[in-house]
Amino acid sequence: MFEGGLKLLAGLRLMLGNETLRAVLWRMIGLLAVLMLALLFGVFELAQYVAQLWLPEGDAWYWAVVSWLVWALAVVLSILTGVVSFTVLGSAAIAPWLDTLAVRTEVLHGQTSDETQREWLALCLLSLSNSVRPLLSLLAWGVTALLVIWIPVIGQVLATVIWGYASIHFLCFELMDTTASRQGWDFTQRKNTIQQSRFFWLGFGGLAMLMMMVPVLNLLVIPASVVALSMSKADINDIGTAV
Repeated sequence: MFEGGLKLLAGLRLMLGNETLRAVLWRMIGLLAVLMLALLFGVFELAQYVAQLWLPEGDAWYWAVVSWLVWALAVVLSILTGVVSFTVLGSAAIAPWLDTLAVRTEVLHGQTSDETQREWLALCLLSLSNSVRPLLSLLAWGVTALLVIWIPVIGQVLATVIWGYASIHFLCFELMDTTASRQGWDFTQRKNTIQQSRFFWLGFGGLAMLMMMVPVLNLLVIPASVVALSMSKADINDIGTAV
């Protein structure tokens, strides 16, 4: 699990420390910042709605404690939803730059590599299409979370945990998209790779999720992930041991 987190940090360090990679990074930061600000408003509104939905009625002595817990869970749930939305839309919007970033990283590590020969819009649409099946899986987990919400006392906690795990799992698919697409991997190959190195990806996606919750730092997560995964050899099945 630590290997995954260290791999992501290695990608972040290389991206910020190398001039050729930073040159690509600055091109995408502005677009990601605009997207983040737009989603912040949505996250705030969602947190308010969920909290009002869950807040109990009455004036019992424990109401203040329950109210605080409900607000905390509502905020966490809303942030997780915001991270998922930001990752999907952000990855699609900057897909061509991510491809360039991957090429430059591979070249730095002695790999012969060419940019994908697709038009800008085609790369953006390809990124969105690759998100469909992982999103369907995420929605299935979301339905499960909605069902357990109604369990007395612990329902909201369980729902947040389920949604958190599902969001990290989804994030792994999104963050590996550029690297996997460059190798022509379909959904099954991506899924098998995550399953074979489950703890690596849990650490990689878990740290990425935490970083996504920090303003400004969240702008670096998607490109840093591409750099991190592009530092490995062509076969990213071995990425769990290639730290």
